[in-house]
Amino acid sequence: MMRQKIFLFGDSITEESFSDGGWGASLADLLRRKADMVLRGYSGYNTRWALKVVERVFPAAEEDGRDSPAAVTVFFGANDACVPERCSGFQHVPLDEYKQNLRSIISFLKNRWPQTAIILITPPPIDEEARLRYPYIENTTGLPERTNEVAGRYAKACIAVAEECHISVIDLWSKMQQIPNWQTECLWSYTISYIHT
Repeated sequence: MMRQKIFLFGDSITEESFSDGGWGASLADLLRRKADMVLRGYSGYNTRWALKVVERVFPAAEEDGRDSPAAVTVFFGANDACVPERCSGFQHVPLDEYKQNLRSIISFLKNRWPQTAIILITPPPIDEEARLRYPYIENTTGLPERTNEVAGRYAKACIAVAEECHISVIDLWSKMQQIPNWQTECLWSYTISYIHT
């Protein structure tokens, strides 16, 4: 019997999720012998760029639907939420376009696999001090290229799209900040991988 598949679609946070202690590796371990994780992570991508590749990165659906994955996670927004006038501004996607891009990705997935659960994941919170201490590219402004406030707006937009489309959402932005000292308790390995966005 073929095991069900779960596709993980997102940016570098997804691409690096199979690193030691990563969320993809933990999910694979949790669901071992029940489902196979299929990684579709693209470092540096935002929803605009994801839309350009979405048709090519997922297999075509079989007529009988037997190959439909059990679920697809969609985890974009960290790059979309870059502050436009700062050093990573080329990755920025305006908030309304971000929402429309999420809708388009969801629509594509629903059309390809009508029975598949689609789960949005909000962008995570941003530790602005860590972004300054460990910049990915040269940052001469002394200002973080991402802020927690802006990430929060994109997280709320992600939640709104999930509600509008009647699909599940994981509010990572809020959940992580409920952990005392979240910047150090749950972000060290995340920050290291996220720096490579």
